[in-house]
Amino acid sequence: MNYVDGFVVAVPTANREKYLRYAQAGAAIFKEYGALQVVECWGNDVPEGKVTSFPMAVQRKDDETVVFSWITWPSKAVRDEGMKKVMADPRLNPETNPFPFDGKRMIYGGFEMIVSA
Repeated sequence: MNYVDGFVVAVPTANREKYLRYAQAGAAIFKEYGALQVVECWGNDVPEGKVTSFPMAVQRKDDETVVFSWITWPSKAVRDEGMKKVMADPRLNPETNPFPFDGKRMIYGGFEMIVSA
């Protein structure tokens, strides 16, 4: 089965177009290094929770929107190799190409796919 990396970030709503350009460029790089699919979703129905929620997890501010993303890889081995290359790629170096969001509040993880219908 495939392997999936998932991400949730809070993006300043005013940075939507900047984020879109960043995400499109990043998607091409991830695919260059073996990703099968990159999906970026701009939140429009992401409620605040009482105990936990996406907004709480990323400490979303009033002027921010939650973005939910995932990258599908053929396997964890391909992901591990591809991610090494992505992290070393100068096109995604945060010093020369900064995130259009606060990367310290990003939540992420890798997941073994167990059902795909």
